[in-house]
Formats: sequence, structure tokens, C-alpha cells
Amino acid sequence: MNLGTLLLGDPSPSLRWRAARELEGATDEDAEVTAWRAEIDRSAEIDALVARLAAAETQPYVAGYLLCRLAYLGYRGPATAEAVEKIFSVQQPDGSWSIPPAGSGPIEGPRFVTMQTVVPLRGIAAAGFATDPRAERAYEWLLGVRLQDGSWPASQKADLGQDGRPAPPEKEYRRLTRGLGCRSATTGAVACLALHPDRRRSDVARIGVDHLLARETRDASAIGWEVSRLVGLERAMGQVTFYVTFDLAFLLDLASRCGVSLQDRRIRDLVDYLERLRGPYGLWQHAAHPQLAGWLSLDLESSLRRLEDGDWIGARTGGSR
Repeated sequence: MNLGTLLLGDPSPSLRWRAARELEGATDEDAEVTAWRAEIDRSAEIDALVARLAAAETQPYVAGYLLCRLAYLGYRGPATAEAVEKIFSVQQPDGSWSIPPAGSGPIEGPRFVTMQTVVPLRGIAAAGFATDPRAERAYEWLLGVRLQDGSWPASQKADLGQDGRPAPPEKEYRRLTRGLGCRSATTGAVACLALHPDRRRSDVARIGVDHLLARETRDASAIGWEVSRLVGLERAMGQVTFYVTFDLAFLLDLASRCGVSLQDRRIRDLVDYLERLRGPYGLWQHAAHPQLAGWLSLDLESSLRRLEDGDWIGARTGGSR
């Protein structure tokens, strides 16, 4: 059975709607797609997320990821624009965000934490506001705090530590395999760039992906970690460690959005590995949540299709053996 056809029978209207559009080529004018669209907007799941979004008006970090979740589920209602405006209202003059939000008193600890800007910015971009001038200012801030090798630090830049002292190296558990920066922060920064219509195929985004692809571990139990958070089966938590789990499905999603080619050896090896895990009827199973098979399969299949348009091979170990 065709994977798209199989997913069209899923109980979730969000999954049916996305599968029809992304895998079956349906348009919003199709009768079934229109019906699923209406079902999404009046679902109890969406209502609950919109209520949480309204309650998070002074918490850009929380609101940012709720916007990611709503976008993933296909929500298109007015609450999105309202939440984006509230996030922008506490943006710092340099384009970044802080926790606690601006105006609530002095910020203790590091001069900045990259994730405090990455999470709100990804939500803004997922909601469709990546090219808003205020979002562009946040993207420019991200570019300004990159390390010299094109990766991102977890907090203050290594050459601009507090009181003029160099910052300590990143912790081993989240350090990039062949880079100076933090894997969690670099993943988050690339996730923001991957949602921008112009910046997603920039050298900045692709160098970030290159750093992430340098780690060639294969942990099947972590595949679909980001999907599990987006659909609400796992909690989204942590600051520096927000993206610390090395999720191969999320990595493939980012690489495919940034235009990496299937000719890149690391991508080719990753795809071969993932294809070996594909089960009956073309589905991938989630290690902890069997009910996530449809969502994970949609995510991976969409990434595989985007890879067909990739035109870039990484500079580190992306060439042929």
C-alpha cells in the first residue's frame, strides 16, 4: 500500500491533511482537504494549545515552541499572529531574547544563552513570519554570535567570555564532533535557518548542517525525538540542552530543507540506515510511542522527497569514499 494512502486513514485530521498535501499532491481546494482543514481548527487538541499559547504571552521561550507545535499540526488561526506580536514585544534591541524577558530586572549568569533566542525565532519562522524585519534582526544576531568555524556556542562566545576571559569549552556530552561549538545550540540555529525562504540554502545554514553531519553515531532509540515533542508525547524542556538529543530524523529534516544532496556520502549512509529500519507498508516505528508511527513516517518520507532537490555536498566528509 502507498504510504500516503495509508496515512490518509489515520484518526488525526492534522496527519491526514499533511499527508494529502505533502505526499499525495493535494491542494487546499480539494474537498477532503478542506474538510480536514476545518476539523483541525476546531479540534480539542488545537484549542488546548491555543489556550496555552495565550497564557504564555510573557514567556517567549514557551510561546516559541508552542508555535512550532501548532504549525506542525497545521493550525492557521489568528492566535498565531497575536502570539508572534507578543514575542516581538519583548525582543531586545540587538534582535535577541532573554529569560527572564526584557524589563523584568537584571539577567544573571552568562551574557547570553543562544537557545533563549533560537526557540522563539524558530516558532516565529514556523508560523510564517521569518521575513518580518524584526525576525531578520534576530537572524542577524544569530550570525553575529557564530564561532569562527561556523558553529554556535551554548552561551557567550569562546573569544568574548565574561570579564574579558575566554569562555570554557563546551561540555563533552553536547560538544560538536569536529567543531568548537555546542551541538544543541547549532542544531537550534540551523532549525531556524531551515525555515527561512532565503537563508535556508545559505552557506551559514549549510556549514551548520555540515557540523551536525560530522557525528556519525546511529542511535535508533532517539529517532523521532523531535516529532514526539511536536505532537505532545514528550515534554519540550531544557535551555542549553533543548536540542541535545541526537535525533537522526530531525537531522535529515534539517539537511533536506537546507538543500543537502543525496550525493553527500553522510546523507547517503544515513538514508541507507533509515531505509533498513522501515517496516511493513513503508512505516517507521517509534521506539517509545507506537502511535507515532504515522507521524514519524510522514516526517521521514517528506525529508526523503526534499533531498531529491538537494544540490550541495558538505565540505568536511561529504565526498565519495
